[in-house]
Amino acid sequence: MKKIGLIHTSATLVPVFQQLFNDKLIQAEVFNIVDDSLIKDVIAKGRLEDNTAQRVMNYVASAEDAGADLIVVTCSSIGRAVEKAAEKAGVPVLRVDQPMADRAVAEGKRIGVVATLPTTLEPTSDLVLRRAKKAGKEVELVSRLCEGAFEALMGGDATRHDEMVKQALQELSEQVDVILLAQASMARVVSQMPESERKVPVFSSPGIAVDYVATLCNESSIG
Repeated sequence: MKKIGLIHTSATLVPVFQQLFNDKLIQAEVFNIVDDSLIKDVIAKGRLEDNTAQRVMNYVASAEDAGADLIVVTCSSIGRAVEKAAEKAGVPVLRVDQPMADRAVAEGKRIGVVATLPTTLEPTSDLVLRRAKKAGKEVELVSRLCEGAFEALMGGDATRHDEMVKQALQELSEQVDVILLAQASMARVVSQMPESERKVPVFSSPGIAVDYVATLCNESSIG
């Protein structure tokens, strides 16, 4: 049985991914590493600093030492560090938003990216542009930052957060072919929207990433 290590910057994502793995019937042993100080540091500094990136790389190395055949890092804000870690690791290392970016590039030319944190908006947007270049496709990127939404959510006002994200999705849907959610915390807003309001596909990284992992496991591409 394959062994998969998940590295999170929020404990709330542990049950989310566990449910996804169960739903996809992935036959693998899964373990979790959680350190929310990573994302707190990125938010406080406004960017991913070298010492934080090194800590991410250390966690990837630790997961490999623990016997992981595949490592998935579930936070988009630290994506650059994940890519650096992947270059040094002896097993595949996946940043959670890469499969989502690849799917968006394949399905649309005008791609919208929505985030509630600038520290997530920039790395996700950058990833989409780089994956498009690798695929040999020109895309037009439309980014939207829901300023104040993250603070509202952290302050306990989930309703305001959801309303702000919903408004951004509705506005963007008039301008693009597909929309990416830069943060998994926004996915619930999409599930609350009637089909009539979803004028274009809206992608969230966790489900698409787990689909990708399921494919790797079925193809025995890991381990």
